[in-house]
Amino acid sequence: MNIAVLPGDGIGPEIVAQAMRVLQRLRDDGLKLEFEFADVGGTAYERHGHPLPPATLALAQGADAVLFGAVGDPRFDRLERALRPEQAILGLRKKLGLFANLRPAILYPELAQASSLKPEVVSGLDILIVRELTGDIYFGQPRGRRDAPDGAFAGQPEAFDTMRYSRPEIERIAHVAFQAARTRKAAGHAGRVTSVDKANVLETFQFWKDVVTEVHAQYPDIELEHMYVDNAAMQLVRAPKKFDVVVTGNMFGDILSDEAAMLTGSIGMLPSASLNEQGRGLYEPSHGSAPDIAGRGLANPLATILSAAMMLRYSLGQPEAAQRVEKAVRDVLRQGLRTADIAEPGQPSVGTEAMGDAVVAALG
Repeated sequence: MNIAVLPGDGIGPEIVAQAMRVLQRLRDDGLKLEFEFADVGGTAYERHGHPLPPATLALAQGADAVLFGAVGDPRFDRLERALRPEQAILGLRKKLGLFANLRPAILYPELAQASSLKPEVVSGLDILIVRELTGDIYFGQPRGRRDAPDGAFAGQPEAFDTMRYSRPEIERIAHVAFQAARTRKAAGHAGRVTSVDKANVLETFQFWKDVVTEVHAQYPDIELEHMYVDNAAMQLVRAPKKFDVVVTGNMFGDILSDEAAMLTGSIGMLPSASLNEQGRGLYEPSHGSAPDIAGRGLANPLATILSAAMMLRYSLGQPEAAQRVEKAVRDVLRQGLRTADIAEPGQPSVGTEAMGDAVVAALG
């Protein structure tokens, strides 16, 4: 099983290093894993003149899975958009066909006090957000700027982006959501999909709602509800445990998944998987590169370690190894170890490497 490892920028190398220690321990125990590293993001721009060099893309395309750290650095904000670090992840999503982003938001009982909400509101939280990843306003054409448009403000500059979805794009992400809900139902969850849209205002999302409803007819055992995005944002704070699987478009999913992250105590706890139609995927923590703490040993590596567990489960067909990693994370939290982002006021915290030490030790 060949894994392309792309640490990236900021805290990316630090957190990926801890996930690699976990994977290497599994390899020492007999799991057949091979790793190859490459530059990506701002690091790649500095060394190769592009955030996604051809060699990095080729490595990712040939791998069974990609383990990704983070990209982004304010030092590159003045570059033209096509050369900024963030374009690397967008390019990988497009070139690898990574259309389905799975972001579980699980509140570990030991972190109930770290959540932004009262423990009684979030205790037992277990949500899966399914975000469509290659369409919507992030990729729609036309887009850009123009200096002197026609219309009410003729002669004034303007900028524009296009929100767009095709039927096949909506159908395939809906199938992912309904199938995930079916799997979760077998494990004791509600078996409900909440499709989030803005159909009362946007034609794109009226179309989304119509297509999702059509696909639902193939899953009579799964409940479907539709919810406007503004209400969904409110309900995630008011009554988050009413959700099971949430499916939505690229932009809404980007925002709602980060909101859900804070329900779990820290975005440093949220892994993610981005899958293509063949089940190959890119696995990364949901947080960013955090350049303000890079190199200081403060970053929480658990989201990256849990992303590696998702990689073992979804792309590499190793569910037992995935469960072993997830259990190790739970055991470490039960022991009381906390990085600064999930520590309660006055509670001692450990650094990035120490948390990695603990997870490796908990693997047994």
